[in-house]
Amino acid sequence: MPGFKSIGKRKTEMTVTIDCRMIDESGVGVYLRGCLPYFTNCENDFLLLGNAEKLRGFASGPNVKVLDCTAKPFSPGEMLFFPGGIKKAINKTDVYYSPFFNVPPGIKVPVFTTIHDIIFPDMPEITSKAGLFVRMRFFRRAYRKSRGIFTVSEFSKSRIEYHLGNGKEIIVANSALRQMFLDYRMNAGSVEKRDAIVFVGNIKKHKGLECLLESFAAAKKEGLSHKLIVVGSKENFRTFDNAVTQKADALGDSVVFTGFVSDGALMDLLASASLLVQPSLYEGFCLPPLEAMSLGTGVLISDIPVLKEVYADFPVTFFKAGNSASLKEKLLELLTGGNRVPFVLPDKLLRKYTFEKTAAKIMGHIGQTQQ
Repeated sequence: MPGFKSIGKRKTEMTVTIDCRMIDESGVGVYLRGCLPYFTNCENDFLLLGNAEKLRGFASGPNVKVLDCTAKPFSPGEMLFFPGGIKKAINKTDVYYSPFFNVPPGIKVPVFTTIHDIIFPDMPEITSKAGLFVRMRFFRRAYRKSRGIFTVSEFSKSRIEYHLGNGKEIIVANSALRQMFLDYRMNAGSVEKRDAIVFVGNIKKHKGLECLLESFAAAKKEGLSHKLIVVGSKENFRTFDNAVTQKADALGDSVVFTGFVSDGALMDLLASASLLVQPSLYEGFCLPPLEAMSLGTGVLISDIPVLKEVYADFPVTFFKAGNSASLKEKLLELLTGGNRVPFVLPDKLLRKYTFEKTAAKIMGHIGQTQQ
């Protein structure tokens, strides 16, 4: 991790509490696990809050301590009965940082948070009225209590300002490619491609899987030989996703739901796929296209504003978001042509988004505000 200390170095060290209770969550956990090694390698001291066993690997340095905490974020137990001893320990540090928009009660030191996106008021149809009300309470509370707010894209920044206000500085600290993808790229050698399209993501309405299934079915009728591999479990569908379930069932064994896969299995799937398709209707950043390209797989993604922002410089193919005809045409164009040149992502783009840069921006900004 060369260079990070010089970026985040301060004349006076500070002690930072990092809330790590969501380290196993998909988007938040990836962001946190990516940043933690660079956070703890800078000149500050750290108190990591969360499951002590899971955090053991991040606490090897003398500047890092772990405080075991089982209080679930956003739960009534956290808001009403957050342990007094843990609050006392946090308040003995200089700063509290959360990689999400949860802020426990009773914290008296300066608070910094990362709000990855604000999808619920932008797409209220994905939750109930009561769910939206509760989430907006947490969003507004985090905004009110935070001295500084980070987010992962200019798009998310604009939406946070729209819904929560522009009275506070919001700093873009992008999500990034995890080191293990770079290691895999270096060590795996040439990976044989197979006739497979991969979709990666939580199986929720805004991920656009219904559109992909419609397009895939139409492309199959026009000669597409590939299978569609959905990295997720069909059992996770909610009741309003019955139409998606029916479309998937109608395609038989042409669609494979993997269920949970390990990081190693995910990289194998991405490296061997002919194409990654990300048909999202809404994202805060969206990592799977970057991960696929790093492993030599081309991507087809929807033309929503955030993906056009994040991947503006990358060799990606866009289709019209939510338009199954546009997606079908691009699938056939990319997968049924003649011999294709192997996909190679230039090193300059491979290192455009790194967690070293992200961690440096977060700690650098926290340090400046504490001086």
